[in-house]
Amino acid sequence: MERGVEWDFEPTLDRIAALLDVLGSPQRAYPVMHIAGTNGKTSTARLAEALLRERNLRVGRFTSPHLVSMRERITVDGAPLSEERFAEVYEEIIPYVELTDTQGRRIQFFELLTAMAFAAFADTPVDVAVVEAGMGGSWDATNVADGTVSVITPISLDHIDRLGPDIPSIAAEKAGIIKPGSTAVFAQQELPAAEVLMRRAAEVGAVVAREGLEFGVLNREVALGGQLLTLRGLKGVYDEVYLPLHGAHQAGNAVCALAAVEALTGGDDPLDSDLVRQAFSEVASPGRMEVVRRTPAVVVDAAHNAAGMQATLEALHEAFDFAKVVGVVAVMRDKDVDALLELLEPVLDQIIVTRNSSPRSMTARELASLAEPIFGEERVHVVERLDDAIDKGIGIADAEGEFSGTGVLITGSVVTAGDARLLMKADGS
Repeated sequence: MERGVEWDFEPTLDRIAALLDVLGSPQRAYPVMHIAGTNGKTSTARLAEALLRERNLRVGRFTSPHLVSMRERITVDGAPLSEERFAEVYEEIIPYVELTDTQGRRIQFFELLTAMAFAAFADTPVDVAVVEAGMGGSWDATNVADGTVSVITPISLDHIDRLGPDIPSIAAEKAGIIKPGSTAVFAQQELPAAEVLMRRAAEVGAVVAREGLEFGVLNREVALGGQLLTLRGLKGVYDEVYLPLHGAHQAGNAVCALAAVEALTGGDDPLDSDLVRQAFSEVASPGRMEVVRRTPAVVVDAAHNAAGMQATLEALHEAFDFAKVVGVVAVMRDKDVDALLELLEPVLDQIIVTRNSSPRSMTARELASLAEPIFGEERVHVVERLDDAIDKGIGIADAEGEFSGTGVLITGSVVTAGDARLLMKADGS
């Protein structure tokens, strides 16, 4: 049944609210941690899930977009729904979807997935759901749930055609997930975003916890395969916390997840320090500064806007001692591609421009026309297919020699990262 495409939707909660009503309001069957923001949502969701599961809670996690399989979006106990269970949930709710359709409210693609997630979590049942907003907040289908804790990750310019032309507009849309009487956990924000978020929290009577004020990263050291952290949560200080993820932005995601879990669990006692260390030591965030090959080193990252790319490049510099970096880049044509290329230019020795599997992908030739004025024609290689582009990137790095310190960075989009992981047969879910 045709449900449209994920990136083209009408801003209303009427359809999803009607569907969930006939399903018996499954989103109210468990407490919800709701996460919105521009960058870091999925990593923060995974980090929070890890802490909750370490406390022996059954956790449902709903994230988007997926890297390889649609089933990744709906996980229970840390694992995506099986093919059989995914199909079963779909078959269980589709009569209700069709009933809603006949009332003049045709359910759209993302709304259907959101309803499937809420229904699957209620049926399991889960003890808590960690739910990532798809786009924005106020009008996002996930906002039919009332988060006991709302997390706002760093806000920057993205989806300006949908969410507004500036930071305050985007922040106002994302602030819509903050509900009366909830706890609102804010990552460090630019001042214009922070003002909007604080205003919303005051309007609805939410308790506010801000990174850098009520909680934060006290110390951070680069360690083999990740970083060693001292984190100040809302209820205690947690030291010697190893996080196998790269970059200051992931430390920020970790402490936001920690504060959110502390808020969700209630009471005044801190979490058990050993529990925090154990949970974070095993966490993974596929497609985020992920090493998918060692010789030469190939790093895959889903950065697709300027703020995300800046964080990626800072993490690359900090965590990998590359003498040279070859970039394999494929982007969506609705992004600020010039800004991404301007950030990449000082870092990449050579850039291979290509396309990913999405119909929204810029073609290799289109991307080259933007890259050549920035990089110079001699540094730009045009390769039509991503698999061939990756091979070329690895070939260039190999030709430099094993001891040249040349690495390959594959980036530009979540779809690019997912395609690359599939092509490179990366492990992890």
